[in-house]
Amino acid sequence: MTITQFLTRKLRWMTLGGQYDWTQKVYPEGSPPGFPEDIARLTQGIFEHIRPEAAIVNVYTPGDTLSIHRDVSEDSDVGLVSISLGCDAVFIAGLEETSTDTMKPVVMRLRSGDAVYMSGPSRYAWHSVPQVLADTCPPCLSDWPASTSLAGDEATVSNRFAAWRGWMASKRINLNIRQMRD
Repeated sequence: MTITQFLTRKLRWMTLGGQYDWTQKVYPEGSPPGFPEDIARLTQGIFEHIRPEAAIVNVYTPGDTLSIHRDVSEDSDVGLVSISLGCDAVFIAGLEETSTDTMKPVVMRLRSGDAVYMSGPSRYAWHSVPQVLADTCPPCLSDWPASTSLAGDEATVSNRFAAWRGWMASKRINLNIRQMRD
């Protein structure tokens, strides 16, 4: 498998900060590894009361989905922050009505730059991503992380990431930030 094949189809998710044990469905005891300071500052600049300790970064391509689930492994009732970049996606969330054993879902189209904060009862809502929409990445992001900078009158592309040019045009990155413990 080439690096291009890996980045195009195999890279689906990564974690930042606290490393979730997917087999045991728990966060390990003790202090988590450091969380990226720039992302923590961004998050706390908007949501002052959250202490970012862990994040799951989902990487989607049109055709990918995320099955319905709830985030219940954290020992904290502090809300979840979800930031979308790249292609648009359909996001569905719903709370169980215990008295009627039904669910009334809310369907949203999330665009690049949107942030969703799931707090209170919605902190434990069932949610999913049934569709990532092709050809919806904003033009300003479509070539990321290949950067174009202006030097005088000439536009130059950083050679370091030139092979990535166009990668983001068919991707959606969702950054799901959470506090692991109160």
